Amino acid sequence: MANTAAIDRVLQGAVAAGEVPGIVAAAATDRGVIYQGAFGRRNRESDAPMTIDSVFRIASMTKAITATAAMQMVEQGKLHLDQPAGDVVVDLSCPMVLDGFGTDGTPRLHPAREKITLKRLLTHTAGFVYDTWNPDMARYAAETGLPPARTGKLAALRAPLAFEPGARWEYGINIDWVGRMVDELSGQSLEAYFRQHIFGPLGMRDSGFNLRPDCEDRLASVHRRHSDGSLQLVQSPPPPSDREFYPGGGGLHSTVPDYLLFLRMLLNGGSLNGARILAPETVALMAQNHIGALDVRPLRTVNPMMSNDAEFFPGMTKKWGLSFLINTEDTPEGRSAGSLAWAGLNNTYFWLDPKKHVAGVMMTQILPFADPTVLRLLDRFEAVVYAAGR
Repeated sequence: MANTAAIDRVLQGAVAAGEVPGIVAAAATDRGVIYQGAFGRRNRESDAPMTIDSVFRIASMTKAITATAAMQMVEQGKLHLDQPAGDVVVDLSCPMVLDGFGTDGTPRLHPAREKITLKRLLTHTAGFVYDTWNPDMARYAAETGLPPARTGKLAALRAPLAFEPGARWEYGINIDWVGRMVDELSGQSLEAYFRQHIFGPLGMRDSGFNLRPDCEDRLASVHRRHSDGSLQLVQSPPPPSDREFYPGGGGLHSTVPDYLLFLRMLLNGGSLNGARILAPETVALMAQNHIGALDVRPLRTVNPMMSNDAEFFPGMTKKWGLSFLINTEDTPEGRSAGSLAWAGLNNTYFWLDPKKHVAGVMMTQILPFADPTVLRLLDRFEAVVYAAGR
């Protein structure tokens, strides 16, 4: 184990200063877990302590797991990165691109000239976007009543593209469609597929879309940060009971130890504790830049209740792998160039450094996304993890 006292001080200090109500974090190297810690409370209005096994809504940290499922199918020859996605899911065979709106508010659409492929979906270059960060899609949703993906309604996925496939990078509902491709080819729901092929083999017993009663008892509450820095408890809606699909782009619940098992599998070239999830060459492929000369763009919010403006590593060129953000330069905190990372809406974060063989996870439950206070804490946590591991 690394010297963990310094890591404890960083996290405990953030709770004591009122920066977060509660937090759980962990880190590992290729030799095993080097740190786990839990501080504060699951709910600022109760006495329930935050514990290592507290359950979190991990939102878009679901995406890397869905991408792993898809890459298992690529290994099996059931999917191909460059095949038209419409060959698998017919709804993707004739996509439409949003051109703007008429004077009466009616959306203007034209057929896409390029094909949607699995690679474009995994890299957020297919044209699908989120209305949280795209004003045209926010207007489209308002004009047409398009439901959000979290409702579990298939109608939520029938959004038009915001641009021609392959034209640029923009974050969106792409991985929800990847999940639908896994559903179609496996004949299973995404929940069942994950349990059989990823969660079960890795021992991720507290991860899933559907919560067991004991997991509900350990669920951390969501809090909202106000402009003055204060935090208020907010009521989160329960998962839909009548969902028509499980969203591969978000919606999982998990714990820090569970997610660290997933990261350790990737850090170890696709296997952990005797369970082979992916081939080493597949893991290496997922870690490569797959958007070429395109760059990851800042996320400019159009819904401040859900997200702040978000840009990781401002001023640095960023690329995207098969469902991971890739930093192209070493960071002051210690992360190597070529590391992989992403996050969840409620301010949950992870990174994986293949060069230095370090992975870390930090989870809170705070809205809006990209909370500056949590991001500063993530930097401090990351820096002390690298320092403690020397």
